Amino acid sequence: MAATLQLAARPAPGVDTTARSKYRTVGLGLALVGLMGATASVIGNFVAVDGISATDSYQQTLAWTFGLSIFSFGVIKISIAVILMGIIVRLWHRVDSVKSALSTLHGEPSNTTRVLGDTKTPWGKATVSDTTPKLLPIHRLARKMWLPMLAMGAMALTTGLVSSLVWADKTPGTESFRQAAAFTQGVEFLGEALLLSGIAFLLGTIMAGLREGGGEVQSSLGLPVTTLKMPATAKAFVVLMMMGMMAGITQFVLYLVALGNADNPASFSAWLNWLGPFRELSLGLILAGIVLALVTIGNVLAFQFDRVKSIIRTGA
Repeated sequence: MAATLQLAARPAPGVDTTARSKYRTVGLGLALVGLMGATASVIGNFVAVDGISATDSYQQTLAWTFGLSIFSFGVIKISIAVILMGIIVRLWHRVDSVKSALSTLHGEPSNTTRVLGDTKTPWGKATVSDTTPKLLPIHRLARKMWLPMLAMGAMALTTGLVSSLVWADKTPGTESFRQAAAFTQGVEFLGEALLLSGIAFLLGTIMAGLREGGGEVQSSLGLPVTTLKMPATAKAFVVLMMMGMMAGITQFVLYLVALGNADNPASFSAWLNWLGPFRELSLGLILAGIVLALVTIGNVLAFQFDRVKSIIRTGA
């Protein structure tokens, strides 16, 4: 169990860095499973079109294909998360390799003095310190929350898939059919929001590794540690991700409220008409945050590459 909880942590010393990544294999396998599920859903919808005149059969088919398609999207999101875990492991291999290489090129620890405090770089504001700066609260939160988010998302999607089968077994036009529809849609998109939040937290874990590893490389050489400050893109990422996650939870609660209106078709339809766009907004907010997280990671990588070049050229 302890090893499982350390999936995205630093690998143990002595691990073969040339070995094929198991994360890559598992991630690609899950992506294939998700694609197969989505394809089966599409085929089911094509078949349903032939029986569109039989309204009950058509609506029942759309019920289970909805559940399967959203579940399949979730499986693909889990595959993305697994690939990101592998990237985190490779990141730490990179830190160890750079430390080893620079220690050879750099020679003995430098006695170079540098003014400590805030500074400016081509990549944004930074701070210079004697030691590696502590992780920011969002970094510590990300390392703790990525796994629970992925686990809860997977459970919610599985519940939604089962619920879609129950939905498909109900008679269209009845109150129980509408109730099953509301619960299935709410819990499926809750699962999607949780999975995307888990991916966002994994990206936060990558940022934490870059911050910690970059500082470790510099301090190992006896140099002052230059670290980028949290940029506006990272701050916006946190805000958008949290807003999206809260919206995902809210849409689920509102779908449960809509269950109370299932006996009134007109009122129930009105609820679902605006809940559909709202649930998708929740995913859009998290995805927008993920884009900003990727922008931030790219900026940090560029800064660290520039820092390594500076150390090689000047020794400071």
